[in-house]
Amino acid sequence: MPELPEVETVRRGLAPAMEGAFIAELELRRRDLRFPFPNALADKVSGRTIVGLGRRAKYLLVDLDDGNTLISHLGMSGSFRIEEGAASAVPGEFHHARSKDEKHDHVVFHLQGPNGARRVIYNDPRRFGFMDMVGRADLAAHPFFRDLGPEPTGNELGAAYLAERFRDKAQPLKSALLDQKNIAGLGNIYVCEALWRAHLSPLRAAGTLVTRGGRPKQQLDLLVVSIRDVIADAIAAGGSSLRDHIQADGSLGYFQHSFSVYDREGEACGTPGCGGTVARIVQAGRSTFYCAACQK
Repeated sequence: MPELPEVETVRRGLAPAMEGAFIAELELRRRDLRFPFPNALADKVSGRTIVGLGRRAKYLLVDLDDGNTLISHLGMSGSFRIEEGAASAVPGEFHHARSKDEKHDHVVFHLQGPNGARRVIYNDPRRFGFMDMVGRADLAAHPFFRDLGPEPTGNELGAAYLAERFRDKAQPLKSALLDQKNIAGLGNIYVCEALWRAHLSPLRAAGTLVTRGGRPKQQLDLLVVSIRDVIADAIAAGGSSLRDHIQADGSLGYFQHSFSVYDREGEACGTPGCGGTVARIVQAGRSTFYCAACQK
């Protein structure tokens, strides 16, 4: 499933084509994706202007001029492409081919902008993605968002905040970081990478990073820095392109080529002087990659 950096990459790729555009028609080619579309969604979105494109955790947010926000989640295989006239923004060869079968084109935005007409098409072979709509003022209270923790790139995320969340917790550190109530948008890949950078074991109890008095230990400060850095690096690299994910313009992100531990089972650890080997274990049904020699 695309993680926060991939979703942010898609947002940035779509913004030039969608922000400020008039939606001449929202075409829904089926009644549902993972969930049914909201009642009269096409009628409510058609005729509106897109005033901005945002992101919260792993959700794309399309803000409309009537105060409503269209929520989109890519699921496992969802992707967008941009078409202008006969041209389609799908250049190049791909390591991980996306669907080109039009039977999987489920949602089409017919847009009018300063530079003419274009179509933005949502394609999803597995239909694990979904769309919903809510008033912008009510977004924080929506069931998708009301329990989410702070963004990993925002000012709210700090060692003191995590110390409060982790205090006295015997929960494994990796599980605590994947809990969206603690931090929004972190997924399996970048948690593995952040823990490696911070030299912390995914098996370690989260509460061991907090003093008896409830203050963050130095290791927790380092973990916060590692989380911020790994997310920033992934966004700068264009997001990873595991499985079906590609950028909105059809090109791939390449951060996966610089993974330090993720999907590198049996390879040498990259920590200078470590000499350890990357291992794979399973936690809560998810693969965890780490170096037992330097992650304690």
